[in-house]
Amino acid sequence: MADIVIHELADHNWTDLNRCDNAFTVDAELCLAAEDGRISYTVRSVPPYVKRYDSEANDSTTYLGQPDHAAWLAYVDGQLAGQILAHENWNRFAIIWDIAVEPSFRRRGVGRRLIEHALRWARDRGLPGVMLETQNINVAACRLYARCGFVLGGFDGYLYRGVAPGRREIALFWYLLF
Repeated sequence: MADIVIHELADHNWTDLNRCDNAFTVDAELCLAAEDGRISYTVRSVPPYVKRYDSEANDSTTYLGQPDHAAWLAYVDGQLAGQILAHENWNRFAIIWDIAVEPSFRRRGVGRRLIEHALRWARDRGLPGVMLETQNINVAACRLYARCGFVLGGFDGYLYRGVAPGRREIALFWYLLF
């Protein structure tokens, strides 16, 4: 595979923000259990379907030149391969607000490299850790976060009820403490 090149969001590449296809096929879900303050899970197969997020455009001006916000774009052979956005959250953790990898570049290390940039940024700022949120139906992303050292710190079974009625999407909160 060609080299993955990561660039900070800047005046010359801001038009690439929000261009990644963040849809994915759901074919499994995490089944959660909690005991003694620890969360565990198993993975269960489900009938496949495609999950598409509503088009929520992240505003580049929120990230350009803002010391408590950062965004990076990944390129492979000059093609946009992914993006990640992070900022300092109210609790002093860095929060990864958005991560997306183009389908043709998934499972090739792009997501990991983007996460490594966000982790380095948070460490350099002296923050105590990084947090992010995803859903129990995004099993590939959950596996990536676990491989990167994140642990499941919480979940919310009601967060998506307004936007995904009838679906059993559970919000998962992942943390990596420094």
